[in-house]
Amino acid sequence: MAIKDGWRYRLTLAIAPYIYRIVSRLLFATCRVEDHGGANMAGLEKGGRPFIAAFWHYSIFYVVHRSRGKRWVAMVSASKDGEYISRILQGMGYETVRGSKGKGGLGALRGMVAAVRNKGLNAAIVADGSQGPAREVQAGVILLAAKTGAPILPVAWAADRYLVFRSWDRTVLPKPFAKIKMYYGAPLRVPEKLSAEELEAQRLLLEQRLNELYAKAWQGFGSAGHACD
Repeated sequence: MAIKDGWRYRLTLAIAPYIYRIVSRLLFATCRVEDHGGANMAGLEKGGRPFIAAFWHYSIFYVVHRSRGKRWVAMVSASKDGEYISRILQGMGYETVRGSKGKGGLGALRGMVAAVRNKGLNAAIVADGSQGPAREVQAGVILLAAKTGAPILPVAWAADRYLVFRSWDRTVLPKPFAKIKMYYGAPLRVPEKLSAEELEAQRLLLEQRLNELYAKAWQGFGSAGHACD
C-alpha cells in the first residue's frame, strides 16, 4: 500500500500543478477586475526596492494568480500538501522557501530574509499563516520586515460571485465571470530594532490595516465579509 500511495503521490504531484495553472488562468481570464489603491503598489514597484505583500489566507488563489510571472518569493508549508503549492508557485515564476510556524519556521524565515536581501525579491506572505487563526497576523511578517527593511503592502480582495471552501479560513475562489475588487493599502514601514512590546504593536497595527482593507473590499459588494454570506 505504501508503494502504491507513493506512486500516486508522485503522479499527482507531476500533473496537478500543471492542470491547476491552466484552469486558474482560464477562470480568472473571465473575471472583471477593479483596482483600488493601485498607486500604493505602483509606488513600491517604481522605487526599485523589495517589498512584502501581506494578505489573508482566504484570498490566496487570486493573489497568487495576480502576481504570476514577477520576481517573488513565498513561504510554503513543509507538509506533503505544501509540495503541491510549492510546485504551482514555481510554475508561475515564484521562488519558494519551505517551512511554517510549527515546522522549520526559523529556517524558513532566514531563507525569506536572504531572498529579499540578497536577491532583491519581493515577498508574498500569508499574514495569518497556514493554520490560523483566521485574520490574525502572525509575527513572522513583522520580523521579516524588520530584518530586511522592506515595507509591508497590505492586500485584500472581494468578489460578487464565489465559492467558499470548508477550511479553517473559508478560502474563497471566484466563480467564472465574477467581478473582483482588488485593494492595496498604504505601505507599513517597520523599524529595524523592535522590543517585544514594539513587535506586538506593529503586529496589531498590520492586523488592523488588513482587516480595515478586508472590510472595505467586501462592503463594496454590500457584505460584511466572505464568511457572512
